[in-house]
Amino acid sequence: MKRKIEKDLICWKNDPDRKPLLLDGARQVGKTYSIEKFAQEQYDNYVRVNFDIDRAVAASLQEDITPASILRMLEARTGERIVPGRTLVIFDEIQASGRALSSLKYFYEEAPEIHVAAAGSLLGVAVNREEYSFPVGKVKTLRMYPLDFEEALEARGETILLEEIKSAFTKMEPLTEALHRKAVDLYREYLITGGMPVCVKARVDGKSLLDMSALQHEVVDNYIADMAKYTTASESVKIRACYNSLPAQLAKDNKKFQYKVVQRGGTATLFGVSIEWLILAGVVLKCQNITHGYIPISAYMDLSAFKLYFSDVGLLTMRTQIPHSLILSNADNSFLGLLAENYVAQQLKSKGLELYYWTSDGIAELDFVIQSQRGITAIEVKKGEHSKARSLGVFRGKYAPNRAVKLSLKNFGDTDGVLSIPLYALWCLEP
Repeated sequence: MKRKIEKDLICWKNDPDRKPLLLDGARQVGKTYSIEKFAQEQYDNYVRVNFDIDRAVAASLQEDITPASILRMLEARTGERIVPGRTLVIFDEIQASGRALSSLKYFYEEAPEIHVAAAGSLLGVAVNREEYSFPVGKVKTLRMYPLDFEEALEARGETILLEEIKSAFTKMEPLTEALHRKAVDLYREYLITGGMPVCVKARVDGKSLLDMSALQHEVVDNYIADMAKYTTASESVKIRACYNSLPAQLAKDNKKFQYKVVQRGGTATLFGVSIEWLILAGVVLKCQNITHGYIPISAYMDLSAFKLYFSDVGLLTMRTQIPHSLILSNADNSFLGLLAENYVAQQLKSKGLELYYWTSDGIAELDFVIQSQRGITAIEVKKGEHSKARSLGVFRGKYAPNRAVKLSLKNFGDTDGVLSIPLYALWCLEP
């Protein structure tokens, strides 16, 4: 499966001021696959060590983490010659070895000619920062997410459909009805499969949508195992409680995260660290409330108000056990709006955007507000075809954003300065 991050990896390789690479991301989003594919295509050979499995290598770093020592050891263990510029050294599951993480600093300072790429999960929570030195400023960090909708369609061979969607977006003219219906159907499927590589590949291989739940359960089981592995027993219980509360949190009319939903009498003091763990682990996405739509929007955050979305919409579908038939049909169910909203959060985050939503004294609530070099983009999300964007209108009247976007299942159009973009075409929207 082709991933967009491949372009970033090539840019990193060709950068004359290249630093060791640190590829971060949640479990099972495809980090190891992408780095190994990159190594096979761009280098003569590569050597890979998995610090979560090869404890002997991890133990050897307790003595010496100079590049010369590490390279000698890797050559001896793998039988592969490490040639500057022609061999990629891969440190996989680097969060399992704080010493390996610290060694990246010395590769930058003492052996910049060696190409080193590290991949890891839970880097913000698994590494003991008091005991080990994090190589701040000495590494190039890239963040990886599940496959976005464009990547998922490309994996399924829908290249021509993607080209037609892009053309319709560029012209802001309706897609033909047949292609529009096909794209809507594929979008609805994506709400079930999500973007976890194991699920996308299963669909590519012809697996049924009914097989998705078992695969997604395995992903969540790994998340839960990490909660126990990288935290204390008491903190693990609180993290799981916060995670398990997310469907109920998002199902409320007011989707603001409420600690009392996790536990009666719950407070930020009790669960704040647990939520931060979920965010740093990449398991959830945080959308922060803003009270004004001025630049910079981060200056107007209400730190006490935020929403938490699942990092992958397919995992939300699995956790709620919403019937697939309801998603695939034209049924009018309010929960489909929640899936659409989580989908949008996931797609925006995969573009590297910070997530914000706006509220105005109980009068209106706008689903997403993003800021980029082009200014402010205001986004309202609707689950179906026929709906008014009232909150978007209120926001436009108060702040006149650079772009106003309504995402729904309606075909492309531009009405009074509001871009009507189908949910399946969100990937076309450049920040």
